[in-house]
Amino acid sequence: MLLAPAEAPSCLPMPLLRTCLTLLLLLGALRAQAIDESQLLPIDEAFRFSARALDAESVELRWEIAEGYYLYQHRTSAQADGEGMDAGELVLPPGTPYTDDFFGDVETYRIELVGRLDGVRAGAEGRLDLRVRYQGCADVGICYPPHQQRVSLQLPVSALGSPAPGGSALPLALPSQPLLPGSTPPSLLATPVPFTVEGTGDPGQPLPEEQAFQFEAIAAAPDLLLLRISPARGYYLYRDRNSFRIVGDEAEAGRPRWPEGQAHRDEHFGEVLVYFDPVEIELPIARRSGAATSIEVLAEFQGCQTDGICYPPMFRSVQLQLPAGSARELPPEDRADARAPISFTAALLALLGAVAGGLILNLMPCVLPVLSLKAIGLAQSGENAAKARAHALWYTLGVLASFAALGALALGLRAAGQALGWGFQLQQPLFVGFVVYVMFAVGLALSGVYTLGGGLAGMGQGLAQRGGAAGDFFTGVLAVVVASPCTAPFMGPALAFAFAAPPVLAIGLFLALGLGLALPFLLIGFVPALAQRLPRPGAWMETFKNVLAFPMYLTAVWLLWVVTRQRGADAMALVLIGLVVLGAGLWAFERARYAQGARARVLAWLLIGASLLPLAALHWLPAQAQRAAVQAEGVEAYSAARLAALRGEGRTVFVNMTADWCVTCKANEARLFNTGGFRSALDAHEAVYMVGDWTDVDPAITAFLEQHRAVGVPLYVVFRPGEVEGRVLPIVPTLAAVEAALRGDPR
Repeated sequence: MLLAPAEAPSCLPMPLLRTCLTLLLLLGALRAQAIDESQLLPIDEAFRFSARALDAESVELRWEIAEGYYLYQHRTSAQADGEGMDAGELVLPPGTPYTDDFFGDVETYRIELVGRLDGVRAGAEGRLDLRVRYQGCADVGICYPPHQQRVSLQLPVSALGSPAPGGSALPLALPSQPLLPGSTPPSLLATPVPFTVEGTGDPGQPLPEEQAFQFEAIAAAPDLLLLRISPARGYYLYRDRNSFRIVGDEAEAGRPRWPEGQAHRDEHFGEVLVYFDPVEIELPIARRSGAATSIEVLAEFQGCQTDGICYPPMFRSVQLQLPAGSARELPPEDRADARAPISFTAALLALLGAVAGGLILNLMPCVLPVLSLKAIGLAQSGENAAKARAHALWYTLGVLASFAALGALALGLRAAGQALGWGFQLQQPLFVGFVVYVMFAVGLALSGVYTLGGGLAGMGQGLAQRGGAAGDFFTGVLAVVVASPCTAPFMGPALAFAFAAPPVLAIGLFLALGLGLALPFLLIGFVPALAQRLPRPGAWMETFKNVLAFPMYLTAVWLLWVVTRQRGADAMALVLIGLVVLGAGLWAFERARYAQGARARVLAWLLIGASLLPLAALHWLPAQAQRAAVQAEGVEAYSAARLAALRGEGRTVFVNMTADWCVTCKANEARLFNTGGFRSALDAHEAVYMVGDWTDVDPAITAFLEQHRAVGVPLYVVFRPGEVEGRVLPIVPTLAAVEAALRGDPR
């Protein structure tokens, strides 16, 4: 017997639980002001349409819009539907500006819309047939597909067969409806004829999604699940807008096996495969053990009502009891990702590419301040080969340990089902604010406000030397932290390979990246000829150290700007207050070195601890709703629904996935995307420029990155009409590459 689904998927981790509760509260607030989804009106009741002739050359179109519903201005049109007829020009009043998830910045109408067709021309015997199209939505978040009404009107005609000046209007209304209040009675000079209003069909009262689409599952075998989705009569299920996974690590879902679907022309996604009848899907699974166990299957799918509403993605979960069976891996043909085995040559090339990518990171501007720190350390070592090697080894160890830890964290979160990419740590304002503190504190040390490590001076020579090694180690850690936004051309493919490779090889690739980043200092430390070319220690080093403080301050300013973009001006004020208190604490810490007693040291540590309070407050500030980057003229904010709609209209779309903390992204924007040449290329192909901002956590953008096997930003994809897959451009694209992709030239 098929098991009934659970009511909703559970949100186990506490952060996800808080997120779910917040979303539920927001949804509840919205529905309290609008209508309930179960009471969604048929489209002809939500938007009552009527038409009447004003005179021989003008027609009035009127919509009475129910409360809690609205019509789009740009989706309203009228055209003649007969030989020798002309609908003239449709004139609509200004609407209410609105930022829509599907269409971006639009104008909408509520309560009532009255439009006018001017310059119409009737056909034989003064008859005018119109085809009126419009589209609207309900405040509950469900949009109707484009709707069409056919109207036949008799225009006023004089007794001599010419239009009657100022002739009376002929009122028309929907069948079985009374005339609208205030309408003019039929003119005696007019010859009324029967008319029809033809729609796309009465969609009827939409069912709740649990009734419209029922989901069931059963364990057909120890390594095979049988899923069934049953659309109600008059509903259909999309073939390619679904996913199935198993919660936890007891088993892994493979690639679902769907039966043959039915071709269908869809208003939203064009030509698609759908199912109007119940469909059974085989889902192979890989078990971690052979013992009988309980699993939770989480299903996501989407469907529509025929000629009615389309439901948002639906989620169902089912608890199943797996019988005992043998543990096994999924064969390649059943794996959801269907990845081919990794050869030795491919792994070797990936490792070399990772080293090259890490080496290129040394040239990135976000790493420059850290390189300045190491330049001071190496210069201080002078001609002492042992000190040079110690600097290089400890720095390298810090880099490798950081890359390994970050790689293990990323892979672990992915194994737990979290969607993230490279640079995810910089999506957290608390982390970015902490790095601002670090860069500012290092800058103060280089400026001479306090002595870095001075607190260890009185604890003996051996401990002081240990502090130097720790300084080199944490300099390597800092290099990795500030290098993560700089996804270099060789680093991106290596990271993509790492996320797809087995865990051991993946960690090896992360270590190879770290080796490439640390390689210049390893060479200087272990090649005497290179070490001898370093300048000799001297008085110049104090001035050089003071000068290098300014790159630290500039980096802190850049990261402070990132925090401001993430959490607004209040976040900037909090961090600045914290920096002032931190500066006072470090200044007091330096003075305490020469003071008698512990009071001065306690005061210094209290100030340093107090500086962390404004930093902790960043967590409670709300995220910024929109970015200036996607508010510019000619730029649309990314949404999966809007992208699908544009592709369904046959438009070319250029998608730019970026982030404020991504240095490569900002360099590409200044060098290419903000130039007239790029705009001209878009205009030449009538392409839509769509920008996705990944500065903050955004699951929709993360899903897009995963879909195109990108581990982070930047990502540039061109979608052309008729092409199923988008074309991914290089991380550092050229105008010629963009134009070739827009033209559809062979790759």
